[in-house]
Amino acid sequence: MEPENYLGIYISKDTATAVCLDSQSKDGNVLDCFSVSVEGQEHANMQTLAGLIAQHCAEREWKFAEIAVALDCAMFMQHCVHSEFSDPRQIAATVRFDTEEALATDIAEVALTFEIASSDQGGSEVTVFTAQRKVLSDVLTALQQYHLDPVTMEPDIHCLSRCICRKASSVESAQAETLYGMLSRRSGYLIALHGPAGEAGPKASAVRTFLVGPAQDRGERLAREVLVTTALVGSGESINCLKVFDSAGAVNLKKLGEKLSIEASAIDLQEVTGTAPQTLADCADPVDFAIAYGAALTHLEKARSVNFRDDFSPYQGKKLRVQKALKFAAISVTVLLVAVGLYFQTQLFTANKYRRALKSRFAADYKAVTLEKLSGNVTVREGVRKLGSLLRRLEREKEGLFTDDESISSKLTLVLGAFNKCAAQTHLNIKSITATSGDVSITGDTSGRQNTLRFFEAVKSSGLEILRESYMLKSGRDNFTITVVPKK
Repeated sequence: MEPENYLGIYISKDTATAVCLDSQSKDGNVLDCFSVSVEGQEHANMQTLAGLIAQHCAEREWKFAEIAVALDCAMFMQHCVHSEFSDPRQIAATVRFDTEEALATDIAEVALTFEIASSDQGGSEVTVFTAQRKVLSDVLTALQQYHLDPVTMEPDIHCLSRCICRKASSVESAQAETLYGMLSRRSGYLIALHGPAGEAGPKASAVRTFLVGPAQDRGERLAREVLVTTALVGSGESINCLKVFDSAGAVNLKKLGEKLSIEASAIDLQEVTGTAPQTLADCADPVDFAIAYGAALTHLEKARSVNFRDDFSPYQGKKLRVQKALKFAAISVTVLLVAVGLYFQTQLFTANKYRRALKSRFAADYKAVTLEKLSGNVTVREGVRKLGSLLRRLEREKEGLFTDDESISSKLTLVLGAFNKCAAQTHLNIKSITATSGDVSITGDTSGRQNTLRFFEAVKSSGLEILRESYMLKSGRDNFTITVVPKK
């Protein structure tokens, strides 16, 4: 899968600089960058500028997952406000009221964001940035029209300070309080660093922006603002190191250091950002590049961003993407469940169809065997049970281990009928009768041979057939043993 990178855009009224960072690099390596401008064009507006940004991104085939925007200092105002709280959540809940009280004006049409400059037992000094909602809305609407929906919209000075803090030398920060002065073509930025370096470099204790006119002495303007910023730094230590970068190259560093009585030296932004000269070839101003670079770095940091969108138009892009993904997943799971249900329903229908066919064939084929005892309401399992019982019964009858009560009863009835016909005349005496489902054995005696033969005739006339017979005279009686079965 092709990685999606991070896009940082620095926007002013008529110019913009975009930087694409490698999302796979922890150091924030720059892949490419460019600058566009609508200065001097007729009927040019923010939508025209946004269209140029989108066009150049498409031409360079940039693939990016998140977008961050840095706003030019002409689009917002910076204020120093005191808060009674030290907890960021309490400050966030009350900063709008504190700002309105400090400015003595209605801020209903103003969006704001803030950064805590310092905190102690007496509260916190907060740097508040305010911007007109209409200005922010125009920028956001123009970008969204070209499918560029920024996650953050931050002040340019904050993005520049992020770049400086991340890339500045930790050794210099540990040795002395350092003030960075950056002069672009139209703006100036002062960033005071102090304290030990962390993962992202030293901490910015004070930031200031100011406009630089084309006719102004850039060195004099920078010296005046340095004195003001030095007075505002509340770190307890004086600024004794000034790092300067001037896009116009018009600042005399030796003269500036003598006037401020501090060490003044140049800083190479190309070296700070670790960017090759050919990569910066399409950027109009190195300071603009550093600001856009700092905006893109917001995606690599865990710290809180100074984001105007949190106040006036919270970012919904991730939420919408997650909702869209969940909706797609829900539809996919529903379709899958319906398909699985239909599959098993089809299998069940096929099995039931086969079962019904088997039952019908089973009833027809074994109706005679079951002696018509298997009715239409009997289940297959019950039918199998009854057939099994009948089979076991037949097997036991075949082995002579089972007697049929109805068959024996009918045979004995015939035998008793024969007895009744001739018992008195023949002086019949029955010693034993053994009845099975197949035949009946009778043992007894009469008063003579003629009476025995008369008894045999009575048996035959009663519907029985004599299979075996034997007789003998003993003790004046004619003893006999016969085996009879019903006539067929």
